[in-house]
Amino acid sequence: MQDNEKRILLVKRSDNGDWVMPAGAMELGESILDCCKREVKEECGLDVVTAIPIKIESDPKYDFVTSYGDPYQTFRVVFLITEWEGELIKQTNETVDAAFFALDALPKMPDIYHETLTDLRTFDSTIILT
Repeated sequence: MQDNEKRILLVKRSDNGDWVMPAGAMELGESILDCCKREVKEECGLDVVTAIPIKIESDPKYDFVTSYGDPYQTFRVVFLITEWEGELIKQTNETVDAAFFALDALPKMPDIYHETLTDLRTFDSTIILT
């Protein structure tokens, strides 16, 4: 999610304290866009109006093993959210803080989100939105 000042929305997870972009897994019977909208609403209270898919990722480097020992390969769709409604909620069941950050003043966050920011810069430099 990016505001008019090109700041990025991050949420601080309640389970591990990491600053991350709003994200999550699809539920049965849900479209990928509906998943995006639901996860943003759950994690920061905002209603997504416009979400543009900017990258699809399915590389095995994103594989992981659950705490139960079950291996999974993820399929990720990265959205750029440019329009939303509502008030930012800083604390939810899943988060303990939420804020927009300038790209040169980001908090420490997992490497995968730095990859996503690189994808965003590439998208911004090659696509003109009207």
